[in-house]
Amino acid sequence: MSGADAPVRHVTVAVVGGGPTGVTAATLLAQYGADTVVLDRWAQVYPQPRAVHLDDEICRIVARLGIAEEFAAISRPARGLRLVDRDLTVLAEFRRDTALTRNGFPAANMFDQPELEELLRRNLTRYRHAEFCGDTEVLDVTEESGGRLRLRAADRASGREFAITADYVLGCDGANSMVRNAMRSTMRDLNFEQRWLVVDIATAADLGQWEGVHQVCDQHRAGTYMRIGRTRYRWEFALLRHESAADFQTLDALRPLIAPWTHTAGDAELELIRVTEYTFRAQIADRWRAGNIFLLGDAAHLTPPFVGQGMGAGLRDAMNLTWKIAAVHRGALAPSALDSYERERRPHTRQMISLARNIGRAMTAGGETGSAIRRFVLPRLHLVPGLRAKVVDSETPPLSASPLIRRSLRTRRIAGRLCPNPVLDDGRRLDEELDLGFALLTTVALTPAQHTVVADRGARAIYAAPNSELARWLENRRVTAAVIRPDRTVMAAGHDITALCRTLPSFATHAGFAPGVRR
Repeated sequence: MSGADAPVRHVTVAVVGGGPTGVTAATLLAQYGADTVVLDRWAQVYPQPRAVHLDDEICRIVARLGIAEEFAAISRPARGLRLVDRDLTVLAEFRRDTALTRNGFPAANMFDQPELEELLRRNLTRYRHAEFCGDTEVLDVTEESGGRLRLRAADRASGREFAITADYVLGCDGANSMVRNAMRSTMRDLNFEQRWLVVDIATAADLGQWEGVHQVCDQHRAGTYMRIGRTRYRWEFALLRHESAADFQTLDALRPLIAPWTHTAGDAELELIRVTEYTFRAQIADRWRAGNIFLLGDAAHLTPPFVGQGMGAGLRDAMNLTWKIAAVHRGALAPSALDSYERERRPHTRQMISLARNIGRAMTAGGETGSAIRRFVLPRLHLVPGLRAKVVDSETPPLSASPLIRRSLRTRRIAGRLCPNPVLDDGRRLDEELDLGFALLTTVALTPAQHTVVADRGARAIYAAPNSELARWLENRRVTAAVIRPDRTVMAAGHDITALCRTLPSFATHAGFAPGVRR
């Protein structure tokens, strides 16, 4: 039977692209029992390191996937940020301890991306509703007359073409996204473009450096140094106009750049893993949805790396969208609920891109005048009340209002934000108690009628005991109770518990969600 004559397989969701965003989305969907296939053009994980940082908010997503302990074993907490001049004189230092934050994880976590991707792919095999198809090129996505989406693909080894149909397609296929082109979405430039050299080195030698990120603030040669693993180190340097990565392919060529950090190690102790050039860009797609086709991760947005949110933004996309697709597909939410994905995520992403862009410019802008200003201002930053705490605080902005986030003047300090993840009286963290569905967190006991509404809608009621971290969080935001979505975002909050109970959708009872783990 030829590829053209073969039966066309149908799945609930087809994910185009098997990087961290795509595999995370597929895993989350499989947890809800949604049949999902990941189509990736590469047979194996790309072996070179790229992203190196995830914050504590993203670690909650990693834990949701079921791999918190495994990720902890391959990552290391970062101890903060140093701003230094061209001579590595410390201009300002913002220390982080490695204690767990309100989210239950260290605020900043360094890792090697290939190790994480291997972990994500292995974990995906635990879910019977998910399948990974590597060495597969998706050639086109079209909508059939009945509303189903048809993907034309080819096996890269044999060249054989075949088709898959799906109810939903997620474009997680990176900056040069085929899915984005198919849905005629366009990347909009946000006026930032810089060429940087990225260097990864492995060594068992003790470099004797502070265990945080070093940010070189210099208009001539901005740079970044960080330790990302037990023996892995990353440098990033702004390239001059006449330079390219080809000029720095040996340790001899790199020595003038990395010498301030490696003077205790000889060339024989340094293994050059990778030297490459990246163009750091700030871009965002003009639309993230066309019918039931969605863009996630780098297909929807590109951010400069200065706040370490590139990979994290894609995982946030996956966490935001997948539970909504599962709920709509099962009839627990109206199809219009999917409009909230771009409405919530796009402004948040744009804020994070703007932050990264501004930090990047602050490192390099202004010529000699800018350098003089930095030398004067940065050592005095500690005098600004609250600034030090703000710099090391990993909390990101709230999501914008939508039909699934009810913000008002009274609830603007809580609605759209992540709830904390404290340890409860039974020793489990809140995320473990919440599981996959909605929840009502409250400082007052529910009436029998309120309990019935919560239970009938498949949600959990969590009582926040007096003086507990959860109770203090609600009281500090001047509310009695909060409705928590499956992505741990506060949907609504206030004092009228009966009204809040009514906002709960029938997410589990009528949705028919089935556990997705292989037994």
